[in-house]
Amino acid sequence: MLGRISTLAILAGLAYGAPALAAPSAAKVEAAAKAAQPKVIAWRRDLHQNPELGNQEVRTAALVAKELKALGFEVREGVGKTGVVGILKGGKPGKVVALRADMDALPVEEKTGLPFASKATATWEGKTVPVMHACGHDTHVAMLLGAATVLAGMKADIKGTVVLIFQPAEEGPQAGEEGGAKLMIRDGALDQPKVDAIFGLHIGPLDAHQLNYRPMGFYASSDRITITVKGKQTHGARPWAGIDMASIAADIVQAMNQIAARQVDVGLSPSVVTIATIHMGMRQNIIPEDLVMGGTMRTFSTERRADLIDKVQKSVAAIGDRYGAKAEAVFTQPYPVTYNDPALSKWVKASLSKASPGKVEDNGALVTGAEDFSMYAEKVPGVFIQLGGRPANVPAAGAPANHSPYFDIDEAVMETGVKAEVFMALDYLEKK
Repeated sequence: MLGRISTLAILAGLAYGAPALAAPSAAKVEAAAKAAQPKVIAWRRDLHQNPELGNQEVRTAALVAKELKALGFEVREGVGKTGVVGILKGGKPGKVVALRADMDALPVEEKTGLPFASKATATWEGKTVPVMHACGHDTHVAMLLGAATVLAGMKADIKGTVVLIFQPAEEGPQAGEEGGAKLMIRDGALDQPKVDAIFGLHIGPLDAHQLNYRPMGFYASSDRITITVKGKQTHGARPWAGIDMASIAADIVQAMNQIAARQVDVGLSPSVVTIATIHMGMRQNIIPEDLVMGGTMRTFSTERRADLIDKVQKSVAAIGDRYGAKAEAVFTQPYPVTYNDPALSKWVKASLSKASPGKVEDNGALVTGAEDFSMYAEKVPGVFIQLGGRPANVPAAGAPANHSPYFDIDEAVMETGVKAEVFMALDYLEKK
């Protein structure tokens, strides 16, 4: 009789839509993440020692595809040039959630002294350059592979589908190329299958294991600035016979600083205008004909962006005119503001708190860094978070920031990152 009652109860539950299988518990996720940590560390070190620049991530993509296939994911390669998409269909029907990691490194010469430090070089915009994972993308790939490992072990219990997006060229492609989230979206990363929500994570020099985000605008928009000047070449001993490019470059740099600090209301909305490269001349006694300057602009509103573009272009042209040169500022590779969906931001704190109890901040400061994750979040609701990775023996003041040749992380925090990604994905599918 007892057996018959139990059977009827189960059948009744199924009839009313009760799940036949329980959702994966927090304890199960924690145990699986801990078990995967040695692999995550090994992946990170391998990727760190073998970095690849944007749109050149051939080895990285092959590693990712191989590991995902071994875990039973459906895998699409060559998405957005070198991107990889992994699809895991759970044992129960439901929504589709995506997790994203970026794969590209930077043209930076590593100075960390790590035993697995990069000695790689590559070609970037016509020059041979050193290459380093100076922004932590090696950890992003490793953590998402760790999340893939955990999720694959829970496939039967997952209510819906998880899409893992491994993206190239987040730092921006070289001049004349396209790449990054824009091409991943174009090639169907959000449509095959159709994604309902997306989450992303970025490591940085915050306190180890801290998870930080804010609703609505979080990371700045970004534009690449290219300034070209055409002058008149002359002997260095006769500057009056030509156009002094060094003086023009100095005036432009000063003008950019003055515009950013003196011509816009810095209290109303943060913004940054930076000139980072100046290329001119071949000899110490020749004033050259050509000058090229490069930089970046960061803003948090469309109004401020438009205002700054107008001011920069007018100022650069006026400086050129004053010297008798032709000067022009062009803005390319726009990234929109990274916008965290308010509704997702509200409930995701509980998921993150399971990953790092007591270390979640849901009203973090605005970040003047930029992310093309923003392009995914324009298409579907998304939340982007930061993971603190600063080693305990490194003081907060003066800690090497992302893009520094000394940038490094405490590898223990990657376990926290894996848990955060898994909890966000599973909780979203469970709630929906």
